[in-house]
Amino acid sequence: MFETSHSPEEVAADGGFRARHALLKRLADVVSLPASRINAFERAVTGDLLVEMLRLASPEDRRRVAGRLAPLAEVPNALVRILLRDDPAIAGLLIEQCASLTDADLFACARDATHAHRLLIAGRRSLSEVVTETLLGFGECDVTEAVLRNSTARLSQTAIESVVSLSRQEAQLCGPTLKRPELRPSGAYVMFWWCGPEERRTILQRFAVSREVMQEVSEDIFVMAAAETWQDPVSRKALQFIERRQRNRGAIAKSPYEGLEQAVAAAAAHGLNREVASEIAYLSGIKPITGAKIMGDPGGEPLAILCKATGLAKGDLTNLWRSMRRPETAEDGSVHPAWARVQITYDMLAVDRAQTVLRYWNWSLSSALTPVLLRAIRDGEEDSLVDYTTPERAAMLALADSFSR
Repeated sequence: MFETSHSPEEVAADGGFRARHALLKRLADVVSLPASRINAFERAVTGDLLVEMLRLASPEDRRRVAGRLAPLAEVPNALVRILLRDDPAIAGLLIEQCASLTDADLFACARDATHAHRLLIAGRRSLSEVVTETLLGFGECDVTEAVLRNSTARLSQTAIESVVSLSRQEAQLCGPTLKRPELRPSGAYVMFWWCGPEERRTILQRFAVSREVMQEVSEDIFVMAAAETWQDPVSRKALQFIERRQRNRGAIAKSPYEGLEQAVAAAAAHGLNREVASEIAYLSGIKPITGAKIMGDPGGEPLAILCKATGLAKGDLTNLWRSMRRPETAEDGSVHPAWARVQITYDMLAVDRAQTVLRYWNWSLSSALTPVLLRAIRDGEEDSLVDYTTPERAAMLALADSFSR
């Protein structure tokens, strides 16, 4: 019944048979028929036959079939599976154009196919949280960046936290991450420590929020807590974050200095040592570990935030900068870029907003540091953040570099 020999005219230029090309096209046409012409079972059986043929078809034939199926509202699942795992040039036709692909289809393709497939998926419109979390789970920087730049993709909070963690090693992710609507202040504040100057400015402009509303709704709670002599540690910690006063009055009473300004002046006169730095931190209402992180920052902007939050004048900022032996002028006599940025940061921030940033740093870098968390930081376990709270994750990320030095 079937001929076993073929004339040269019957053999296509790419080595295939004309009958095969024609049948592939006809079967793809059948699969493409509307529901009024073919029922679901007929479409599925036709799809199964088409899959068997595609396994032995040439790349060009598979590309033609993929292009024919891409616009369809319904594609047999067996066809989707085989074509999505095909060469990226073929799979890309479906990934980029086929609106009927489900999250399950994209998840399986991301999991089972190649890096090139994941990069294509990252640019697809309207990606769901399930798909983006899968893509980001591979830790591939270019795929992650493509997802972040895809304005129609949606990211879960788990995914955005993993991106924040990855941005510590991959600086090119900082800018796109800061533009994501899913990013919350907690993530932005911890990213501040490894972001560049322009990105730090963006963080302060976008995420340095006021606590005015919290202060209004909790004004009478301060009276209640005082009546209870501040015995409840939970409400005490929260109210310390909300209150308007930044400086620690109790520390002033115990300090060898008359106040914060005098401690800063002493540092400017004699140089900043560990004891004076700790005293400045206590007087500022923060823990020494937070103060050390701020004063050790190479960019210098956290120093401006500290001074603005505590009500120190610009002259005190200058004294503190000099006490750290930081340069004020460049080789050509102009203002040193770092010192210029620090002054701009001081000028641009309102006191309340600076306090929000400073208190979040203090909260995450000190109150969250349990012995278990300190061990996790020292052991380099910051990549496994799912079991930790938001401030604990922030502390692990911000302090990981400090413990590695």
